[in-house]
Amino acid sequence: MKAEACCLLACLLLVGCDAPAPPPKGYAGLGAEAAAFKAVTPGVALAFPRDHGAHDGFRIEWWYVTANLQDAQGRDWGVQWTLFRSALRPGPDTAGWNSPNLWMGHAALTGPGGHQVGERLARGGIGQAGVEAQPFRAWIDDWSLQGENLDHLRMAASGQGFRYALTLASGRPLVLHGAQGYSEKSGKGQASYYYSQPFYRVSGEVERDGQRIPVTGQAWLDREWSSQPLAAGQRGWDWFSLHLESGAKLMLFQVREDQGTPYRAGTWVGPQGQVRALQGGEVQLTPLAWTRQDNGKQVPTRWRVQVPAVQVDVQVDAVQGKAWMGTRFPYWEGPVRVSGGGQGRGYLEMTGY
Repeated sequence: MKAEACCLLACLLLVGCDAPAPPPKGYAGLGAEAAAFKAVTPGVALAFPRDHGAHDGFRIEWWYVTANLQDAQGRDWGVQWTLFRSALRPGPDTAGWNSPNLWMGHAALTGPGGHQVGERLARGGIGQAGVEAQPFRAWIDDWSLQGENLDHLRMAASGQGFRYALTLASGRPLVLHGAQGYSEKSGKGQASYYYSQPFYRVSGEVERDGQRIPVTGQAWLDREWSSQPLAAGQRGWDWFSLHLESGAKLMLFQVREDQGTPYRAGTWVGPQGQVRALQGGEVQLTPLAWTRQDNGKQVPTRWRVQVPAVQVDVQVDAVQGKAWMGTRFPYWEGPVRVSGGGQGRGYLEMTGY
């Protein structure tokens, strides 16, 4: 979930611009005005496989996978694979250096011994990064997420001291968030198109410092695109994706305001696949404990999560309290365990701290 500031910095890095970037509005500039780009509007039907691909005219989008894994010893591992597209200007993609698109990839491996992060930057139009809808392929350099369709994917990435190669499979339907894929973020018109595939079963291996470790588990893919997903007064968010032992899936987020109550929403997917959109007062997210990161920032890594309408009242704890993504637009992201009123695993992302 990183955008306009990505464009500005990537411009400095990849195009050679010497002008300083203006201060971002909201996390990584996601609250900046985007009147020249396409707007997210309600009532637009998502179509597949078309919408697995890139969306010309929108300013920002991402392909985002998080996986909760276990090895033969029962140890928890977490994997993140993310590709962001950010447009410098509206309009169609083009071949060559005149492409409006910039690309950024993030990969992480969390497990016994800590949290490791990799980052890639690429300019559009030269084949270094991109997304194709059918057969599906998303890539940046040698990092890839690909398959004939989203039902079966191969995912690979690497960074300094780590690597992973995983296979993802699901025959379950996609989940559309909000109003059939129209996901509000502020109550003031800011929104994204948003869908997920939260039902992947995973197998493969992770590698740390040359040691290869077979793993299995679950994964969650998120797809969003927008032009201005935050209002100017919103500075960051807390996002949860939870696999509960009952078979239910739960996505929740709150977007924190400069002043006032955070904007909250989510989606409940019952064990039988029934989908329910959650709004405002139905969601309660309470930080219980904080962890100081290596850079000195304090981040809430234990939460109470309550959704009375679907009988959820659980505690969510980070597997590794220090899971700071020290990337060019830094944030916290890592695997979590669910306990208390139910068991499970999942992922937590926190920005703007």
